[in-house]
Amino acid sequence: MEEKRVHPRVQIELDVTCEIADRAAISGRTSDVSFGGMYIETNETLSFGTKITIMASFPEGVLKLPGVVRWSKPGGFGVQFGLIGARETHAIEQLLRRSGRLSKPGT
Repeated sequence: MEEKRVHPRVQIELDVTCEIADRAAISGRTSDVSFGGMYIETNETLSFGTKITIMASFPEGVLKLPGVVRWSKPGGFGVQFGLIGARETHAIEQLLRRSGRLSKPGT
Protein backbone atom coordinates (compact mmCIF):
# COMPACT_ATOMS: atom_id res chain seq x y z
CA MET A 1 0.00 0.00 0.00
CA GLU A 2 1.40 3.39 -0.99
CA GLU A 3 1.99 5.93 1.81
CA LYS A 4 -0.24 8.96 1.19
CA ARG A 5 0.65 11.06 4.23
CA VAL A 6 2.05 14.49 3.49
CA HIS A 7 3.69 15.10 6.89
CA PRO A 8 6.31 12.98 8.66
CA ARG A 9 5.05 11.23 11.80
CA VAL A 10 6.76 10.49 15.06
CA GLN A 11 5.85 7.48 17.19
CA ILE A 12 5.20 8.85 20.67
CA GLU A 13 2.87 8.23 23.57
CA LEU A 14 1.30 11.33 25.07
CA ASP A 15 -1.66 11.52 27.44
CA VAL A 16 -4.61 13.38 25.92
CA THR A 17 -8.11 14.47 26.86
CA CYS A 18 -10.60 15.11 24.07
CA GLU A 19 -13.29 17.71 24.68
CA ILE A 20 -16.43 17.25 22.60
CA ALA A 21 -19.46 19.55 22.49
CA ASP A 22 -22.55 18.13 24.22
CA ARG A 23 -20.66 15.11 25.54
CA ALA A 24 -18.35 14.24 28.42
CA ALA A 25 -14.63 14.52 27.70
CA ILE A 26 -12.75 11.30 26.91
CA SER A 27 -9.19 10.27 27.76
CA GLY A 28 -6.68 8.51 25.58
CA ARG A 29 -3.06 8.25 24.47
CA THR A 30 -1.42 9.12 21.19
CA SER A 31 0.66 6.59 19.31
CA ASP A 32 1.83 9.00 16.61
CA VAL A 33 1.83 12.73 15.90
CA SER A 34 2.53 14.87 12.82
CA PHE A 35 1.96 18.48 11.74
CA GLY A 36 -1.33 17.30 10.22
CA GLY A 37 -2.82 15.27 13.04
CA MET A 38 -2.51 12.36 15.43
CA TYR A 39 -3.85 8.91 16.22
CA ILE A 40 -5.56 8.58 19.60
CA GLU A 41 -5.86 5.21 21.29
CA THR A 42 -9.04 4.94 23.37
CA ASN A 43 -11.95 2.59 23.93
CA GLU A 44 -14.39 5.39 23.07
CA THR A 45 -15.92 5.62 19.59
CA LEU A 46 -16.29 8.94 17.77
CA SER A 47 -17.95 9.38 14.39
CA PHE A 48 -16.34 10.75 11.25
CA GLY A 49 -16.51 14.55 11.27
CA THR A 50 -16.78 14.93 15.05
CA LYS A 51 -15.11 18.20 16.07
CA ILE A 52 -12.91 17.91 19.15
CA THR A 53 -10.41 19.91 21.14
CA ILE A 54 -7.43 17.84 22.24
CA MET A 55 -5.63 18.68 25.46
CA ALA A 56 -2.22 17.04 24.97
CA SER A 57 0.66 16.79 27.44
CA PHE A 58 3.68 17.67 25.28
CA PRO A 59 7.20 17.99 26.77
CA GLU A 60 6.75 21.79 26.37
CA GLY A 61 3.53 21.74 28.40
CA VAL A 62 -0.18 21.09 27.89
CA LEU A 63 -1.41 22.22 24.46
CA LYS A 64 -4.95 22.74 23.16
CA LEU A 65 -5.30 21.41 19.61
CA PRO A 66 -8.49 21.77 17.56
CA GLY A 67 -9.28 18.81 15.35
CA VAL A 68 -11.81 16.70 13.52
CA VAL A 69 -12.13 12.91 13.47
CA ARG A 70 -11.23 11.61 9.99
CA TRP A 71 -11.44 7.87 10.62
CA SER A 72 -12.18 5.47 13.43
CA LYS A 73 -11.59 1.81 14.24
CA PRO A 74 -11.91 -0.33 17.37
CA GLY A 75 -9.32 0.97 19.81
CA GLY A 76 -8.97 4.52 18.51
CA PHE A 77 -9.37 7.19 15.86
CA GLY A 78 -7.38 9.48 13.57
CA VAL A 79 -7.63 13.25 13.98
CA GLN A 80 -6.81 15.98 11.48
CA PHE A 81 -5.75 19.20 13.19
CA GLY A 82 -7.56 22.45 12.51
CA LEU A 83 -5.74 25.77 12.65
CA ILE A 84 -2.98 25.59 15.23
CA GLY A 85 -0.86 28.42 16.55
CA ALA A 86 2.89 29.02 16.67
CA ARG A 87 3.31 27.43 20.13
CA GLU A 88 1.59 24.22 19.02
CA THR A 89 3.48 24.10 15.72
CA HIS A 90 6.78 24.60 17.57
CA ALA A 91 6.00 21.77 20.02
CA ILE A 92 5.22 19.35 17.17
CA GLU A 93 8.34 20.50 15.31
CA GLN A 94 10.47 19.77 18.40
CA LEU A 95 9.02 16.24 18.64
CA LEU A 96 9.87 15.61 14.98
CA ARG A 97 13.40 17.01 15.36
CA ARG A 98 14.12 14.94 18.48
CA SER A 99 12.95 11.83 16.66
CA GLY A 100 15.16 12.55 13.62
CA ARG A 101 12.10 12.79 11.33
CA LEU A 102 12.78 16.46 10.58
CA SER A 103 16.17 17.96 9.79
CA LYS A 104 17.40 21.31 10.96
CA PRO A 105 16.99 24.21 8.51
CA GLY A 106 19.93 24.47 6.13
CA THR A 107 20.99 20.81 6.51
